[in-house]
Amino acid sequence: MARIFITGSSDGLGLLAAKELIAGGHQVVLHARNEERKEATLAKIERAEDILIGDLSSIEETKALAGEVNKWGTFDAVIHNAGVYTAPSKDILMINVLAPYILTSLIQKPRRLIYLSSDMHLQGQPKLEYLGKDVERINYSDSKLHVLMLCKAVARKWKDVYANAVNPGWVPTKMGGSHAPDSLEKGYATQVWLATSNDEQARVSGRFFFHQKARQSHPEADNSLLQDRLLAICEAITGIVFPGYK
Repeated sequence: MARIFITGSSDGLGLLAAKELIAGGHQVVLHARNEERKEATLAKIERAEDILIGDLSSIEETKALAGEVNKWGTFDAVIHNAGVYTAPSKDILMINVLAPYILTSLIQKPRRLIYLSSDMHLQGQPKLEYLGKDVERINYSDSKLHVLMLCKAVARKWKDVYANAVNPGWVPTKMGGSHAPDSLEKGYATQVWLATSNDEQARVSGRFFFHQKARQSHPEADNSLLQDRLLAICEAITGIVFPGYK
């Protein structure tokens, strides 16, 4: 039995992954943006260990959320599921990139880390020069490249952790829309598998998965110099040093 924390788990793929993990006998701590969403989530799920609150568009609330997570001790896995698509660039940057950076840096190191990226990261560009000042130039595809870069940096620096990224596909959730063509079940199955499986194929690090298969990713994601620049910029914006960066 594993203990798992999932961000953005009040609905969509995060909630579905939580239900699957709970059905498998695992202990799951969920996350909701505010009290209202927490109450709504309680009506959708049974046997969750807790639902922690924190608005990931706020640096301070994200820091506080990490503190609440740490009160539970060390988790076996953390799934960085939360993300936004149609939102102002500053929220896309904060929720899709800076929040995972903050939580990764501050939460006690788990054995496994899973980050949700997207096949749209292939259309993204690093644009690191814009992260601290011209954030309106950052789009969703860029942010999903950034979170993949973060994942690969973690895999490179934390050899005792399995850190991987997932493309869940274009699935029929609130974000994907009701006419999305990909399988909803397969959209969360890879996260569950990476968080709990002892399969040799799941006990790897620095990979980009789609439907439990490793896929090629944007070549810039593997550039260690760009990864380190991203970590430095995230540190400058948030005031938080990534453990192992320096």
